[in-house]
Amino acid sequence: MITLKSAHELALMREAGRIVAEVLAEIKKAVSPGVTTADLEAIADRIIVAKYAAIPSFKGYRGFPGMVCASVNEEIVHGIPGERALNEGDIISVDVGVIYKGFHGDSAITVAVGQIDEESQRLMDVTAESLRLGISAAKPGAYTTD
Repeated sequence: MITLKSAHELALMREAGRIVAEVLAEIKKAVSPGVTTADLEAIADRIIVAKYAAIPSFKGYRGFPGMVCASVNEEIVHGIPGERALNEGDIISVDVGVIYKGFHGDSAITVAVGQIDEESQRLMDVTAESLRLGISAAKPGAYTTD
């Protein structure tokens, strides 16, 4: 069942999404060789908790210890942030979720660390195009199987 939201609730949903976007933009700027996934977690903490007094959605969910999911190269989604340092040629996917005044925002990005090989670039290009096509197919009355 879909519950219609008030203008106030929609504004809170947008703010949750905006906070996530701000975190991801700052993380993207910080991605470089030598940076650890724990460093990226600290950026999320500074913005989500310290700046907005919001709640990181993932921390504590089913025991997950991090505020962000940080997956490098071969790691499948939901990598745990830690002391792993990024290297030139890596790709990293970072997923951020926020609860702001009862409303969730959640998004992810994949970022190249410096120059990446052709195969990694193709992976990023194809997935970005798939996302674009999926978004363009999202229309009133459409189904996820369309």
